[in-house]
Amino acid sequence: MTASQVSRARVARKIATAAAYGGGGIGLLGVGLIGLLVTESRLAVRAVGLLEGDPPPADGVYGAAFADPTSDQPPLVLAFLGDSTAAGLGVTRGEETPGALLATGLASVAERRVRLVNVARSGAQSVELAGQVELALPHRPELAVIIVGANDVTKHTPAPLAVRQLGETVRALRAAGCQVVVGTCPDLGTIKPVRPPLRWVARRLSRQLAAAQTIAVVEQGGRTVSLGSLLGPEFAARPEMFAADRYHPSAQGYATAAMALLPSLCAALDLWPEESGPRIEAEQVLPMAVAAAAAAGRSGTEVAAAERLGDLGRRWAQVKLRLRLGLPESSERVPEPGSASANSHPETGDVRATKR
Repeated sequence: MTASQVSRARVARKIATAAAYGGGGIGLLGVGLIGLLVTESRLAVRAVGLLEGDPPPADGVYGAAFADPTSDQPPLVLAFLGDSTAAGLGVTRGEETPGALLATGLASVAERRVRLVNVARSGAQSVELAGQVELALPHRPELAVIIVGANDVTKHTPAPLAVRQLGETVRALRAAGCQVVVGTCPDLGTIKPVRPPLRWVARRLSRQLAAAQTIAVVEQGGRTVSLGSLLGPEFAARPEMFAADRYHPSAQGYATAAMALLPSLCAALDLWPEESGPRIEAEQVLPMAVAAAAAAGRSGTEVAAAERLGDLGRRWAQVKLRLRLGLPESSERVPEPGSASANSHPETGDVRATKR
C-alpha cells in the first residue's frame, strides 16, 4: 500500500467517523490555499463553459423484446439518483444517458423488461438525495444507482456532511428492500480545463471524498464502484468523449462509465453465478478504510461488504476489479405515459439541442 493510500485511508476514516457522529467541520484543505483556489476555480469555470437545457428524458420500459404476453411478471424497476452525470447531461437522446444504457444492459442480462425511473437533477449535491429518495420509493425500485459528489467538491460542502447524507440515503433505500450501487465521486483532477495547482487539489479532494463515500455506503449495505479517473486517459486521447463543455461526458463517455457499472449492478441482483459472470482481474479482502482508499485510486473497482466474514464484514470489505462488459445495442424503449418523450415524433424521439 502506497503512502498516499495510507494517508487517504486515514482521512477517509476520519470523515466517515465524523459523518456517523454528526460532525461537519473537518476541512480537507489548509486555510492558506483558499484564496488561491477561489481564483483558480473562477478561471476553471470560465474555461469549462455551460451546457444549456435539461438532460433528455429517459424514463420508460426497456427490453421490449423480453415482454411475455403469457406472464404477469412486472418489469424490474431501476432508480437513478444523483447529479447531472446520473441525469445524463451532455447528450441529446434519452437512450444515450447512463440510466438508459444500464436499463438496456440489465434487461439483456436478466432477459426481463426494466423500467427506468430517473429522479437525478443537474447541479444536485448530496443534501438533495433525501428528496430524490422520496420521489423514487413510491415506484418500489429493486435497484438504485447513485452518482453524486462532484458538486459537493466544487461547492465546498463539508465532507462529513455530504458523506452522512449519502449514508442516510443508502440506509433508507436498503430499508425498503432496494439494492444500492453508488458510483463514487469522479476525479475532478482529470478535467482538462482544470489547471495546476487546482488540478492537484481537486484530485486530492475527489479521492478523499470517494474513499469516505465508500465506507459509508458499504457500512449501510450498499456497494460502490470507483468512477475515479475512468474517463481521464480516454478523454486525453479522444476529445469526442467530452460533451461540448469539456466537463460532462458525451454519449461515448457515458457508455464507458456504464460498462464499468453494469457488472456490479448485475452482481447486486444475483443475475448470474459468479463463475459465469464477468471475469475478475483482481480480488482482495481488506480492512474497510484500506479498501476504500485503494478503490479511490483505481477506477472501476467495486467494494462490498465481506459477508463471508460474518460480523467482521462490517470492518472488512471485498474489493474486486471487474473487467468491463460490452453494452448491448440500445433496446426499444416504451416512454412513461405523459412524459415529454411519449409525445415525441417517432423518428426524432426526445432529442434536445445541447449548446455551449
